[in-house]
Amino acid sequence: MNIRIIENFEEALQVIIKCRKADSEVMKLKSHIELFENKLTAKLDDRTFLINSADVFYFESVDDRTFLYTKENVYEIKYRLYELEEILSDKDFIRISKSQIANINCIKSLAPELNRSVSAILENGEVLNISRRYAKTLKTLLNI
Repeated sequence: MNIRIIENFEEALQVIIKCRKADSEVMKLKSHIELFENKLTAKLDDRTFLINSADVFYFESVDDRTFLYTKENVYEIKYRLYELEEILSDKDFIRISKSQIANINCIKSLAPELNRSVSAILENGEVLNISRRYAKTLKTLLNI
C-alpha cells in the first residue's frame, strides 16, 4: 500500500484510490472516506447542529420521533429510520432492530444471548441489543 499526502493543494479535498480490482475491501475503504464528509442536521435544546455521521453511535426511533446518539449528546433528527438507511446505505451503518440503526465502527464487542440475539457494547459503554432478525446480517458484514 502506498499513501501520499499532498498539502497546500489548491482544489477541494481529493482522495484517489488506485487498485487492480475494486473488491469488497476497496469499497469498504471508499465508504469510510465518504463517511467523513456526510453531515446530518439535528436539533438539541431549540438549536440546530450539523453532526458528522462518523460521530454518530446509533439512531433510535421512539414514539414517532427519531434520535441520533453521539458520545456526549442525544439529538432529535427529522428523518425516519428507513430514510436514514437510504442516506447511509454504504456508510457502515446497519439496522440492528426494528427501532435502531448502529454505526458498526462504534461497536467495541459482541456477545451472544440465549435467545440467538446479540448484545453489542459500544465504545461509550452503552449496550444495544441486536435482534435475531438482524444478527445474521451483522455477522456476515463483520465476517464472523
